[in-house]
Amino acid sequence: MLSFTEENYIKAIYKLSEDGDGAVTTNAIAEVMQTKAASVSDMLRRLNEKEIINYVKYRGVTLTNSGQKTALQLVRKHRLWEVFLVDKLKFNWDEVHEVAEELEHITSDLLIRRLDEFLGYPKYDPHGDPIPTEDGFMAVKQQVLLSELAPGESGLVMGVKDSQPLFLQYLDKVGIYLGAKLKVTDKMEYDNSLEISIDHKKQLSVSAEVSKNIFVSR
Repeated sequence: MLSFTEENYIKAIYKLSEDGDGAVTTNAIAEVMQTKAASVSDMLRRLNEKEIINYVKYRGVTLTNSGQKTALQLVRKHRLWEVFLVDKLKFNWDEVHEVAEELEHITSDLLIRRLDEFLGYPKYDPHGDPIPTEDGFMAVKQQVLLSELAPGESGLVMGVKDSQPLFLQYLDKVGIYLGAKLKVTDKMEYDNSLEISIDHKKQLSVSAEVSKNIFVSR
């Protein structure tokens, strides 16, 4: 059995390894977990003893096969609970992350299977992120960041890179949602902000920072 804290570390290492190349550094983990490097080192030694990670001091961290499997199951539970909270309990998509952070630690495999079945085996969570299957398979979407589109190009909103509540609330306010068709009508050379249309109707100007956090199909 793993503690909640150990599971949170495993998920943090998994996400950091997704975003970067090679081993994950102790300092990167400390930043994500908002703790001191010394505390991270103590935890890494524990996870190494449990054969969840491969850890050599000063050389970074990688997940073992067992650690990868554990991480994917945590991601699966988290994203299934987010679907449940939005679809069945009518939470907004900016309200579910913290609640799902608690629910993902429930250990009942049967409960998660029943939840998956009850929800109709969803493939994506409310933020557009793929949900791993029970055996660890996760679909790969053909998507790019909105910032990568040139004027005249368009795509459907597939997900968000930043799922912080303030960003999601901003998207709600300006009318950008999963499945919306965005077309880049102009790009400002000065600051790389974009002029876009939403569903061929609403015209909007978005900053470079916003465009770097929206995934669209191509």
